[in-house]
Amino acid sequence: MTIPTAIPVDTSPIAATAANDDLDPLWRAIVDESRSRQNDIHLPISFAFAERLCQAYPEADALVVRVAILLHDTGWARVDQDRIISEGFAGDWRRADVRYEHERHGCDIAREVLPPLGYDDEFIGRVTAIIDGHDTRQESYSIEDTLVRDADRLWRFTPTGIALASSWFGYTPAFYCARLRAEIVPELLTEAAVQMADAELARAEVLLKIEQLS
Repeated sequence: MTIPTAIPVDTSPIAATAANDDLDPLWRAIVDESRSRQNDIHLPISFAFAERLCQAYPEADALVVRVAILLHDTGWARVDQDRIISEGFAGDWRRADVRYEHERHGCDIAREVLPPLGYDDEFIGRVTAIIDGHDTRQESYSIEDTLVRDADRLWRFTPTGIALASSWFGYTPAFYCARLRAEIVPELLTEAAVQMADAELARAEVLLKIEQLS
């Protein structure tokens, strides 16, 4: 059962989200780490979804959510790049060693980049607790963890996410869209994320001519 929200959910195209610049120093600190696995595309889109989820769930600590989603996949930069696709997107990919590795490296990067920007140990601990297991841990343990997990999935429902993920998995866009509906929507933990996913996917399917090209 998804977590409800009493606040109207913004389901307009995610590209319409207004950018905030308060975390620009942190974005600049992870430029090198953003260059693997198309993280320079994945991270900003997921970040935008996280900001919308924080609006729908104001009880969450928005700064923890925003910093955690910004950093959650930076660890891919320290994984053997050939293994990202060969192991991380093939076979039993959810349990691949490379996924545990990128979580550990992501925690290391958080501990490196956050102290010089003024974040204290308690805050960093909350962020790394989310990063460590965001792909591999079965359960979410807090509302902040939940919002990061949903934001990490929501980017897949955009035309950009569909294009990149289809190429990684070797699927057609039509097959991947069907998989999103059958497998990923049921994994979403919040009502707001489900509404956003449904709206984004409906727009993407029209734009990508999924009915005609399936």
